[in-house]
Amino acid sequence: MTGDKTMFVSIYFKQEGHATYGDNNKGWILGRGSIGDKYILVIHDVLYVEGLKHNLLSISKLCDKGYQVMFKPNTCEIYLPNTKEVMLVGKRVNNVYLLDISSPCSIGCLLS
Repeated sequence: MTGDKTMFVSIYFKQEGHATYGDNNKGWILGRGSIGDKYILVIHDVLYVEGLKHNLLSISKLCDKGYQVMFKPNTCEIYLPNTKEVMLVGKRVNNVYLLDISSPCSIGCLLS
């Protein structure tokens, strides 16, 4: 989920109800699309949620699509389906794992 419309390489606008956050607040879903770099890395089926201040990535949704996610004390790795190559590496900051999908790079690159 993201509240930043500029992240989308393609988007279909349609109100689809709302997303409920951990604190029970809600944000209206205004559309759905694909984000990333259209030539290297694209994540499909991303919700565009009104007013969302941070981008959220659902680990369970990634696993449902065949990706594998491994968490370590200071990093997490997301592996491509089938090939088992590292797609993204996240860095732990406090109790949150941060990923920067705006600049994907070669396998093993640490993104912050």
